Amino acid sequence: MNVLYASAEVAPFAKTGGLADVAGSLPKALTTLGCRVAVLMPFYKCVRGMGLDARPFKIEEFDFLKHSEDGVEYVFLVNDRYYDRENLYSEPHGDYADNDMRFSHFSKAIAAFAAQSDFKPDIINLNDWQTGLVPIYLKLRSSDIKTVFTIHNIGYQGLFGKDALERIGIPRKFYNIDGIEYYGKISFLKAGIVYATALTTVSHGYSKEIITQEFGCGMDGILRTRLADLHGIVNGADYAVWDPSIDKHIKINYTAESIDKKDECKKDLIKVAGLPDEVRSRPLIGVISRLAEQKGIDLLVDAAEDIIDLGASMIILGTGDEKYNDLCRRIANAHPQYIASHVRFDNELAHKIEAGSDMFAMPSRYEPCGLNQLYSFKYGTLPVVRATGGLEDTIIDLCADREKGNGIKFYNATKADLVDAIGRAIELYKDKAAWKTIQKRIMGLDFSWKASALHYKELYEKLDGTRH
Repeated sequence: MNVLYASAEVAPFAKTGGLADVAGSLPKALTTLGCRVAVLMPFYKCVRGMGLDARPFKIEEFDFLKHSEDGVEYVFLVNDRYYDRENLYSEPHGDYADNDMRFSHFSKAIAAFAAQSDFKPDIINLNDWQTGLVPIYLKLRSSDIKTVFTIHNIGYQGLFGKDALERIGIPRKFYNIDGIEYYGKISFLKAGIVYATALTTVSHGYSKEIITQEFGCGMDGILRTRLADLHGIVNGADYAVWDPSIDKHIKINYTAESIDKKDECKKDLIKVAGLPDEVRSRPLIGVISRLAEQKGIDLLVDAAEDIIDLGASMIILGTGDEKYNDLCRRIANAHPQYIASHVRFDNELAHKIEAGSDMFAMPSRYEPCGLNQLYSFKYGTLPVVRATGGLEDTIIDLCADREKGNGIKFYNATKADLVDAIGRAIELYKDKAAWKTIQKRIMGLDFSWKASALHYKELYEKLDGTRH
């Protein structure tokens, strides 16, 4: 089976969040199941700087580069006018004004590659709003290639004025309440939801949440019309990248059997993060996140002094909304002896945080799947999470079940509940023998991509079997 996997970001080439991790891992897992996979993404400025060995080719008006790695064929869409920029989607003060043109061009190129290339995909797996127009462009080509549209975060909807219709080459007949119209605008996300053959989202819990008014972000009604085609498949962790026994970014490699070496990683993290050596005696809480309201960053900042009073320290890594960037900088500046904040993307530091932290905080207001809690298991770092979406699916609270528990959960998105949860984790941490037992157990959990990739392959085969 030939699978074309299209995503606006793919690790390790370009990343703003979990979408890139999934797009970097799932295709490789599919190849181990016998699929031939091509991954298509824009050729951003950051990819240009990687010096890849890539071969140019052209289909219709679209310029591509092809690069093979780890059994996957990577295809990059080249258009310097649209993609040769410092960031993927936005400037510090807002989205790029021409994102409608940038990602309609991407979607047209996906359809052209699918229809005209020698790859000849049986299935196209699309991801998030940046690829939402592809099913329409395929219709306009009279193509019968089946499409799977994966929703990673329904809060990002690709909304543009209806005046964009002509610019992006979508006939007016698609602009109606049952099509891509959304409260007087165009929604690229809605296009994917309405016109794709099947829909997936990144956890079972999130598939249930997004059909409700509370979590559907206005798309719950249209999603309820497609319940038979909506599948929740939890993301996996790529253990070729996230495994402390082989991780090249951390101070020393370790396993469950050599868990004591984790303390060397903690010592290294504290030094790299710029915290004083004295915090080694305190439980260290790691945070790697997009800095946004969705992620509960305001709750963490509000709780910072309480966390210090509980005897812990904290390291925050991430970038996002300028408001939250500033909040994180300010709280670190106010408590430099206990809190470090690094407002940037830094892959090496992210690995050091997973290895060197004792706990990992994810106080998300909603979380489609979450990946860092899965990485944290592997590194013997206890997740403290709000019970929502994929976090609810993957975390069993230790206070409710000491035998099977793998983290600490709280339910209300409030400072008080977050502080209580961290307090419970710290109480567990004080019993060193019990803590080590917990660490060893969670390091043995298997959240690899194998099972999830098999679910995707089975869905592809089901859809492909319906082709005429």
